Amino acid sequence: MKYVDEYREPQKAEILLIEIEKIAKILNKHVKIMEVCGGHTHSIFKYGIEEVLPNNIELIHGPGCPVCVMPRGKLDDAISIAKHNNVILTTFGDTMRVPGSKLSLLQAKAEGADIRMIYSPLDSLKIAKENPEKEIVFFGIGFETTAPSTAFTILQAASENIRNFSMFCNHVLVIPALKALLDNPDLRLDGFIGPGHVSMVIGYKPYEFISQQYHKPIVISGFEPIDILQSIWMLLKQLVENRCQVESQYTRIVTQAGNQNALKAINEVFEVRDHFEWRGLGNISNSGLRISDKYAQFDAELKFTTPNIQVSDNKACQCGEILKGVLKPWECKVFGTVCTPENPIGTCMVSSEGACAAYYKYGRFAKAFSELQMNDKVIA
Repeated sequence: MKYVDEYREPQKAEILLIEIEKIAKILNKHVKIMEVCGGHTHSIFKYGIEEVLPNNIELIHGPGCPVCVMPRGKLDDAISIAKHNNVILTTFGDTMRVPGSKLSLLQAKAEGADIRMIYSPLDSLKIAKENPEKEIVFFGIGFETTAPSTAFTILQAASENIRNFSMFCNHVLVIPALKALLDNPDLRLDGFIGPGHVSMVIGYKPYEFISQQYHKPIVISGFEPIDILQSIWMLLKQLVENRCQVESQYTRIVTQAGNQNALKAINEVFEVRDHFEWRGLGNISNSGLRISDKYAQFDAELKFTTPNIQVSDNKACQCGEILKGVLKPWECKVFGTVCTPENPIGTCMVSSEGACAAYYKYGRFAKAFSELQMNDKVIA
């Protein structure tokens, strides 16, 4: 199967690991690499990549999970919209179990709110046509990866003059989040594995500030095991050669300029917000999207009144520190005990791209737990 099987060949992985070990020995220091995208995090644990890397190469899990960075207040806002009698709220499956301050969308649905899981924003338009007496609100989330499909849906609604459709827009932008991370004095990173899906849309040129201003290398990566191993090798090669550049390993998909049609749709429909709240990262300037005045008739924030307040996270949950890369999931006090996929306290355990969910699903935390217990015994 083209572009799948050839990126999972064990022989290629062995060759890359040998080369990674050679460079790791030459560097002779602890190297921290952040994979920005939650999709990469899951691939890393699915294929056991972290376990086969040299001991001085550490992978840090970043904030590239759109569901994970959604603050509790935004969930409360979505639930308040869904509780209107004439509203059908539509959203992706990942958001259904994310805890708000009191309820999740799934619990609100159980209490009578008409909340429906969809696979595409265009499904919302179909529901709007089938229910002309109802207001259909799409709870839109995601990075630049999903923003184009939402933009095209709004353009389609405008062309068909569908008046009972609107969107609660919570799309976020990856570049301001990376700037916020790089400005964090508590996080010392040596390089980045850049997000493949986002970069498919925006291209790799926007990341040049990382190498030019912060003097860190970044390699845009695909999601198969060979992709990730090759990206790690490319990053280490830059470090050993004292280079700081933006490189693309994912050349079969990602170009320098990105997808111009997708970018055109985003720029047509959306405007950048002055501020947007991120779980764990706080308010980040120019990091979110809102619907432009031209398409204001499709803006749910103008159609409905919402609480629109900041809600602090559960005190027991340390998702914020995990999203910033300060903690690993197994270092959270409630991970795997009180907080599980069946009973999630934080978003990182809910989403299919969440770091906690990856650790839990693939059992990679067992080794970390045993090491932690061993360290505790040594200290004692």
